[in-house]
Formats: sequence, C-alpha cells, structure tokens
Amino acid sequence: MGITNRNHMKKIKWVVYLLTVLPLASMAQTPSTTSETAEVTPSSGGVFGGSKNFRTFSIGINGGVLIPSVATGGSNDFSKWQVNYGYGAYLKWQLLHFLALRGDFVAGKLKADNSRELGNGQAPNSPYASFETSLKWSGSLNAVFNLATINWLHKQSAATLYVSVGGGLAGYNPKVTTPGGVTTEYKPSGVIKEFFVPVGAGLKFKLSEGVNLDLGYTMHYLDGDNLDGYNKAPSKDKYAYGYAGLEFSLGSRSKPQLQWHNAPAVMYDQLEASRNQLKLELDAEKENNAKLAASVAKLQADSDGDGVSDLFDKCPNTPAGDKVDGSGCPLPKPDTVKPEVKVIITEDDRRLVREAIANLEFATGKADIKPSSFASLDRVADLIKRKNLSLKLAGHTDNVGKDASNMILSKNRAESVKAYLVGKGVNPSRIEATGYGETQPIATNKTAAGRQQNRRVEFTIY
Repeated sequence: MGITNRNHMKKIKWVVYLLTVLPLASMAQTPSTTSETAEVTPSSGGVFGGSKNFRTFSIGINGGVLIPSVATGGSNDFSKWQVNYGYGAYLKWQLLHFLALRGDFVAGKLKADNSRELGNGQAPNSPYASFETSLKWSGSLNAVFNLATINWLHKQSAATLYVSVGGGLAGYNPKVTTPGGVTTEYKPSGVIKEFFVPVGAGLKFKLSEGVNLDLGYTMHYLDGDNLDGYNKAPSKDKYAYGYAGLEFSLGSRSKPQLQWHNAPAVMYDQLEASRNQLKLELDAEKENNAKLAASVAKLQADSDGDGVSDLFDKCPNTPAGDKVDGSGCPLPKPDTVKPEVKVIITEDDRRLVREAIANLEFATGKADIKPSSFASLDRVADLIKRKNLSLKLAGHTDNVGKDASNMILSKNRAESVKAYLVGKGVNPSRIEATGYGETQPIATNKTAAGRQQNRRVEFTIY
C-alpha cells in the first residue's frame, strides 16, 4: 500500500510540474511587442500591442482562517477541527489576460481535538486528545486562471472568478496532547518540511485601477501524515485556508491591469474609432470633390456661347453667330473688312522679333514662360495686331533626355508662347505653333553653350 501511495504522489508532482512550467514555455513563445504601440489610457491597453501596455505585476496581502480539513472531505485523524487564524502574502505575474503565475506565502495555526463523537458514539481510535500545529511558513508556485475575463455583456468588468493549482513546500511544528493532558512536540529536533499541492478558487473585485479585493479558498494536500502529529499512514493530511485580502497592482498608473483586460470590448472601441476617423476623411473628400466640381463648372461656363470661357472672355454677351478671337471679342465682319493692304515688314519689326527671341526664357524642363519675357512678347503681340501679321513659332531643344520627351517639350513651349500672344488679343488663326524637338540643332550639343543655343523658340513673321 505504501508503494502505491508513493507512485500516486509522483503522478501528482508531475501534474503540478506541467501546470506550472508549461505556462512559462508558452510565454517564451509569445511574440515580442513592437515599438509602434499606441499610448495607453487607464480604460484600454489595446488588443495587439503586447503586455508592455499593461500592469502585469502585483502584490497581495491577506488574512483569514486555517482549518485541518478541506471541502472535498476525506478522513481526518481527529473528530473535530477548530478554526484558527492564518495570514499570507503573494507576488503575482500576469502572463496573459486569463493566466498568471503567483508565488504564495501562508502561515498560522491549526488545531483539532476528539471532542466530537462519531456515528458509533466513539471518537477516532487515537492515543491523543488534541493537537496544535504551528504552520511556520509555506511557499508555493501556482498557475492562476481567470474564468470570466472576457465579458460579452459589459465593457468594464467589476468582478472575476479564478481557480489556481500548483506545488510548494510547507514547514510546520505539531504538538500533541494526550487524554491525560500531557503535551509533547511531535518532532522536538526541529521543523517538519513536506511537499504539498494547493488547489484553490476565488472571487476578485476591482476597487480601483490599482487596488483589488481578493476573496479566496485554497485546499492544501500534503505528501505526508505528520501535520496533526499522528502518523496514521497511508492517509494524507490536508488543510484549508479561507481568506480576504487586498491586491495592489505595480507599475505606471497610466496603464490598466492586464487581468481585467476585456479584448472584445477594446477591439470594438478601436474599430469604432477607426470607423469615425474614416467617416471624417470621407466627408472631407466629399467636400473637396464638391469644390472641384464647382470650379470645373465655373471654368466651363460660356454665357454667350462664343466658345470662350467666361473666365477668359473679355467681350461678354457677344451676339450669337459672331466669330470671336481668343479673348472672346468679335472679329471684323466681312462687309466691314477693309481691302487688304500689302504689309511691309521693316528692319525694326525684325529687330523687335529678335529681341523677343533673345529674351524668351522658360522654367527649367517646363513650358512655363518666365515673367522677364513678358515685355518683349507684349511688343510682338502689338506688332502682329497692328500690322495684321502672321507668325510661325518653332520650338527646339538640345539632345539631353529622351527624343519623345524633347519633342513634347518643344511643342508645349511653342504652344505656351502662342497661348500668351492669344491672351494679348492676337487672332489664334494668325499663329502656327510647331515642335521639332532635338532634330534641328543650330550648334553643337557637346558644349553647354551649344546646348543653350539649341534650346530655343524661333519666331517667323510674314
């Protein structure tokens, strides 16, 4: 029978070992948190930010009663147990919202006697009338499982139920008293040390962000029959500790406790915040689109139907059917057109055009005309309108860049000059704009000076 009990206790030890060591192994495999985690508020620690956003360490102190019996029943060596004081403390490390490791310390007094008669009218067949054991210390490592952390009904939990199991070592000193009143120490030479398995349950209430009320009950199953000073093998002694205490969470006050973390509620809040932010962004985009649509409608408006936008129409309310120039002003009607007179282009006219070519500058790699070129272009526009001349614009580039890109750039620059002159009242039908890219250089492209000469727009009046 003794060998069977020893084998049974070995199995219990292995179960305790697995329950305490496996949570540590799972913790070691948990991915580390990233540095991009958002700032935490006391009401929420995020869903996927990792445990560093929470308070995970706590200490507890408690007091209560010790009895040499447990709720699961079983035989006892004395017929009537007595209630005595007990006290304890613990340090807890919350690994996950539902799992923690807790190191417990418990001490106190245990008493019982044979004053209660059993069913047959007899007390247990014991040579002792009573015992008193001083539980000097007991230390255990426990895995604590929260059973009601995730709450689908309420965002904030006020209470949670937990269970615990582990293994530890107790040191105690029993004294026994005979029916004649003689009291002796069971082990005069010192303290008895025995392995035990604690199994407990409790209810915890959240009083504030840093303080919890802890109500619990733990049964301690000893690997021996020495607790009451009466070794009646093969039975094993056991005792229970019922307590009430306070638990204090350690760490920054800005962080919530991990054990109260309700992941579904926090995830809902985060999704709701994201939805609201997305709605704000969509509303802003709708407003921008409305402004853009209004601008396009304004740009397309042509009240007099002459083909020139109201924004650029210098002669609004043009009669229907009248032909207009680029600024929206009517062209001379056929019956009022004067007989065409041969126009003589003077040397001064050519000099004015050469000056416009020499002063013409564009933004680097673009078709935007620099303001320094406007004055000479204005004189060319006045000349064309005054003498009713025609103008050919030929855009050219150097050989830097792709051929296709240079061809587009030369065409755009010629068109840019045409648009400027039309904006000054020149009849667009009098201007021809062509781009030749890098196909017609007038100097070598091997030098900076030569490339500068090749980047040009030529004016030809006739």
